[in-house]
Amino acid sequence: MIQPHPEASNSDEFKGFDEARRIMWCHDARARVYERFEQTSFIGDTNIAAVHVDNTRRADRVSLVAFDKAGQQVGVDTLYIDEPHQHLDIAPEFDHDFTGMDVIPDSPLKQAISRENGWVVNMKVLREYEPLVDRRSTQRAVFLAHLQDMMKNGEVRGFLFGRGESDDTDAA
Repeated sequence: MIQPHPEASNSDEFKGFDEARRIMWCHDARARVYERFEQTSFIGDTNIAAVHVDNTRRADRVSLVAFDKAGQQVGVDTLYIDEPHQHLDIAPEFDHDFTGMDVIPDSPLKQAISRENGWVVNMKVLREYEPLVDRRSTQRAVFLAHLQDMMKNGEVRGFLFGRGESDDTDAA
């Protein structure tokens, strides 16, 4: 059995690392959803308001059912999963519940949601997603999370924020 380093047993020791890992997992989920949806015609079709992602029925594929603003089914697609990293787990930033998307009562979309065999993507939010902007903000957030650990351990005592120009107001 592998024993952890005695100093590493304190759960507070690497808070920044744990936070950075959580930030990266969230980014990976968002990026994966966007990349996989780019393989469909759904992103370009502005008549599609929501897509139900059935990621529970089969391990080798994800069934997608598209719905319009009235909650009526307007299309279907299947994304095959050849590698585990292709699975479409929930990305809260795109989920209909978290984005406050309106769902018409008694519509086929509402019925799909009630079956609880997947999750629903708010396509308006997914279309507004900017992968490059998200990647850059994730890089900054990960750096700042690691910085917390480095400052605590004395590996870093000061740093500058900015675009490379020396300015005493940027020092921390």
